[in-house]
Amino acid sequence: MDELVWLNGQLIPAVEALIPASDRGFTLGDGLFETLCLQGGVVRDVPAHFARLAAGAKLLRLPLPFHAAAMDAILTETAAANHLTEGGLRLTVTRGTGPRGLLPPTSPHPTVLVSAFAPPSRAATVGAIIATCVARDEASPLSQVKVLNYLPNILARLEAQERGAEEALLLNRAGRVAGATIGNLLLKSGSIWLTPPVTEGALPGIRRARLLASGKVKEAPIDQDALRNATALCVSNVLTLRPIIALDGAALPAEPAGELAGL
Repeated sequence: MDELVWLNGQLIPAVEALIPASDRGFTLGDGLFETLCLQGGVVRDVPAHFARLAAGAKLLRLPLPFHAAAMDAILTETAAANHLTEGGLRLTVTRGTGPRGLLPPTSPHPTVLVSAFAPPSRAATVGAIIATCVARDEASPLSQVKVLNYLPNILARLEAQERGAEEALLLNRAGRVAGATIGNLLLKSGSIWLTPPVTEGALPGIRRARLLASGKVKEAPIDQDALRNATALCVSNVLTLRPIIALDGAALPAEPAGELAGL
């Protein structure tokens, strides 16, 4: 069966999903996205994802054309239409079409696209580098929302690939750790798990929030010395929790993050 996507109120085959050439998400990266986890046919943490999306929309002055309950219904409908009960969903919201130039239209009509995907096949562990080609701006409000422009993360991942690794850790402008390209960084120091605060440029991740609420992880600034002396490192997002087994080519303890699993 062909993949079906939800586009502006309709479920249609993905190959037939057309977005105008003047859509500002395409021309300017003017939009937001959320990636959500699908487990047992249920989309997890929709209220938390909606809250982050709404915060981003408020920052961008982008009107959301749905509320949390409607977002849940759209996501669930898309998963069911693709006969998926496990995997993930990607929700993309752009400001829609607009004239040339930077200023958006006064009455935008957002484009909403939802796609569903099966659980990705990934290695259980990753090697990582500390990216040198780009830094995360912890002072920018955009560091706390999921905007469509992911070029800094892409550049860091390309650097990782060129250096024989699968992931890159991003430093902020102060030289401390902000996070990884695809999620939050978790660092174990002795018996304590730590993660950088959002004031350091860390994305307010959904699983990160659950881990902090559980008391199993605490916030603290993380410098490069702490990275290299860590008992264990892990990359966290809503889909995976992956230990880092090497940093800049140096082996790290392959300690499983089982104590954090299930959150």
